[in-house]
Amino acid sequence: MSTDEDVPFEITHEVRDGCLCLHARRAARSLARRFDEALRPIGLTNGQFSLMMALNRPAPPRIGPVAELLAMDRTTLTAALKPLERRGLVKVMADPEDRRGRLMKLTRAGRDLLAKAVPIWRETHTKLDELLPGRDAERLRSDLRALS
Repeated sequence: MSTDEDVPFEITHEVRDGCLCLHARRAARSLARRFDEALRPIGLTNGQFSLMMALNRPAPPRIGPVAELLAMDRTTLTAALKPLERRGLVKVMADPEDRRGRLMKLTRAGRDLLAKAVPIWRETHTKLDELLPGRDAERLRSDLRALS
């Protein structure tokens, strides 16, 4: 059903200025670009760094819990693993307890690259923390965790 009524332009400003989703999306894209740029010299994207860090565990995790941690569906996670697997950074194997399931682990090369990435990640975070008004990065992290 359509109406002939237009949404007043003032509402456009209301959404532009107050929409949490819009501002979170814009901030997420800006942060992703910053981390992509910082990690580019070692051949990683911010998404690959996050995925590899999610695999940095004592025991290889299953796909489901990693997908949940990274807020992505299993199909997207499987696709994201493929380039890392081709580069020899990640190994995907059958779960010995349930042959239908898959486990993932970092290879030695993956662990070495992740070790190179951590100082870059820390330095980038330090710079970002300094940009925040009031330098209250922990408050922002806490608020974002509450929304996620």
